[in-house]
Amino acid sequence: MSRTGVAIVGLGPASLPHSKSLLDLQDRAEVCWAVSRSQERADAFARQFPFRVTTDLEAVLVDPQVDAVIVLTPPSSHRDVSVRCLEAGKHVLVEKPIELTSARGAELVAAAERTGRTLGVVLQHRFRPASLRLRAALDGGELGPVQAASLSVPWWRPQSYYDEPGRGTFARDGGGVLLTQAIHSLDLFRSLVGVSRVVAAQARTTALHRMETEDYVSALLETANGSPATLMTTTAAPPGYPERIEIIGQSGFASLVGGRLQLAFVDGRTETVEAEGSTGSGANIMDFPHDAHRAVIADFLDAIATGRPPVVTGAEALASQRLVDEILQVAQFAPTSKA
Repeated sequence: MSRTGVAIVGLGPASLPHSKSLLDLQDRAEVCWAVSRSQERADAFARQFPFRVTTDLEAVLVDPQVDAVIVLTPPSSHRDVSVRCLEAGKHVLVEKPIELTSARGAELVAAAERTGRTLGVVLQHRFRPASLRLRAALDGGELGPVQAASLSVPWWRPQSYYDEPGRGTFARDGGGVLLTQAIHSLDLFRSLVGVSRVVAAQARTTALHRMETEDYVSALLETANGSPATLMTTTAAPPGYPERIEIIGQSGFASLVGGRLQLAFVDGRTETVEAEGSTGSGANIMDFPHDAHRAVIADFLDAIATGRPPVVTGAEALASQRLVDEILQVAQFAPTSKA
């Protein structure tokens, strides 16, 4: 089987797990280019990874060897960079969130449909072994109908994180903890139990941070079958703790903490799927293994090769972002000054 030619656009911290994953997938993907606006950053990246670097995106887009582009730029540029790639005939895998706003994300999804190219979004928590086992337990009826569910993301980011240019602002990030950190867990939660309604919500910026966007959100939700569900997410919980999804089913209980799943059934059976490592819940935002990123990229390559949609399509990512919008609208969050 011929290898897929890939370019990486954006060489910030997110490029590390993607680059490691592409090295693991060298039998299926050839990295033709790695692109950064900064020559200094491109040179530093080239010292770490054996990939050809450039600051010229246009040269990459006209390269016939490039079949697909992984877009890892700041969220504010996702639409514009990705649409350029799609219109150049390239398939696109874009980091979360799909864009700053749902409206801009919808324009990106429309561009993929118009060009007939594959669009995938990096929401890698769906690909963890424990997440896949939990999905199988729900889809296969092992847990029975959902009776109640909860999602908790008690993470930590120090003020130094938000002091970086643009961090914690709507202009750069599009939102706070719900869109920037908790979107992975919220997307997984929504894909598992569905969310039919936001009953009530609260959002605020705590005294622990100086930032424009929110660092705390709680909500009361309804699942797809009308069962109650709760959400709590924050980046104001030092030193940071693993995210947790708990689901009460008619036939059993599931507890997914980080990447570790525990199942307990009413008939006495139990099962555990162990975690693969850290989750990036603390001050070191890249403290996690790249296994799930590798699975995302492998799925994207499969989608290109077979013509099927990737697991996380643009439309799926957009549905999760619209849920973020709805929660914050119900919460009536008022942005604060970062000063």
